[in-house]
Amino acid sequence: MKPLFQILSPQAVNRILEEAYQLLAETGVRISDPEACSLLEDGGAKLASDVAQIPGGMIDRALSSVGKDFYLHIRSGEPAVHFSAGDDVHFDPGSCAVNILDPQSMEHRPAVTADLVRLVQVTEMLPQFAAQSTAVVCHDSPAIIGDINRLYVVLTHSEKPVVTGAFSSRNIQAMISLLAADCGSREKLREMPRAIFDVCPSPPMHWTEFACRCLIELGRAGVPVELVSMPLAGATAPVTLAGSLVQHAAESLAGIVIHQLASPSAPLVWGGAPAIFDMRTGSAPMGAVETAMLDAGYVAVGKHLGLPTHGYLGGSDSKLVDAQSGAEAATGFLLGALAGINMISGAGMLDSLNCQSVEKLVLDAEAIASSQRLLAGINIQDGTLALGSFTQTGLEGDFLKLRETRDLFRKEQHLPLEAIDRSSLQTWQLAGSPEVFTRARLHADLLVEQYQKPDLPTETLTKFEQILRSVSKS
Repeated sequence: MKPLFQILSPQAVNRILEEAYQLLAETGVRISDPEACSLLEDGGAKLASDVAQIPGGMIDRALSSVGKDFYLHIRSGEPAVHFSAGDDVHFDPGSCAVNILDPQSMEHRPAVTADLVRLVQVTEMLPQFAAQSTAVVCHDSPAIIGDINRLYVVLTHSEKPVVTGAFSSRNIQAMISLLAADCGSREKLREMPRAIFDVCPSPPMHWTEFACRCLIELGRAGVPVELVSMPLAGATAPVTLAGSLVQHAAESLAGIVIHQLASPSAPLVWGGAPAIFDMRTGSAPMGAVETAMLDAGYVAVGKHLGLPTHGYLGGSDSKLVDAQSGAEAATGFLLGALAGINMISGAGMLDSLNCQSVEKLVLDAEAIASSQRLLAGINIQDGTLALGSFTQTGLEGDFLKLRETRDLFRKEQHLPLEAIDRSSLQTWQLAGSPEVFTRARLHADLLVEQYQKPDLPTETLTKFEQILRSVSKS
């Protein structure tokens, strides 16, 4: 049996969707892209200036056509990440942090390309992460190619699938070209996509020109889109969690309609990064339990619609890798895994998603491993459960001597990395009493030492460089 967590009843899901449909049909949604407006109007929506009222029939048609079951692939073409309405769960690091936690000074400083390389190397070596992400904004890269450069760094240092996103509509096609060069052609990219792009509406109820361009161009290229609606309960969304879920559903449904009008059957994921607005600090706490509740809530709506799902969980509001960051990350990963979210982003992140930490990434991998072990459940094997063991040991109970103990303990138990301390007090003291951050840093150093960079064909690297140069000159 696989343990699962459901936070909404079917009746609650239906009420959320009913209000979301009504909100789109009566109040409408702002659309700032001319082509998206034309697509909507031609499809049956009512346009008044930049506000589109979308009838339920249009939403139903879009939902019936969307690509709901697909894989992301590793470089060799093998499927690695399964997106569907089912409960397959995968993890990737959080993305787009502006700072890095410097392990020497313990200060937050602007991230640079070398930081992204190290994050990618460590992620590549940790099996808990099925995918990479363009984890930080590289401040040493020219802003005009910032989004392309991040993807370039990941593609040249990793074999895994990638969760990414564009910073501007002018670079979307260049990023698609990078991915096509990596796999051989645009046709192969459509058949075996390696990356998925986050695309975000602006709360409340606004699809900007940039976001619409992403939906349209990625859809036509056959590159999967991950909708990331971000209602902030109490600030840019209703204060109630249920009200924010209605807004999330409405924004996402509007995005699906635009996406499918541009490219019917194109693959898409129902995702998000909602949060509450902390009335004391004016912040958006990503480690709050209500944030996890919002994620579990909108995922229940997405699964009801038969869509694959994504969630932004495992981030912390703490500024250091400490007890708070561990508690918030573990809670988020566990609830997201039990909710059956296909892709859970957020590992390594501190300071409400503003900062990445390689050391937190290492520790988060262990929290993820615990969640994965829980999902595997308790195996009820054939034959006896305990009687056979007692037949061999009697009441002396020396189970360490049994062959089944040697054969099965690795299947029954997750054995954590050296960053997790389970030794005796004396052993720990003899080792110098290393605290958890030091252990995580040392393990990250070891992973970087063991890492081997992919050996890409010269032709592929040349194409990458030509694409970067062409964008830099434009």
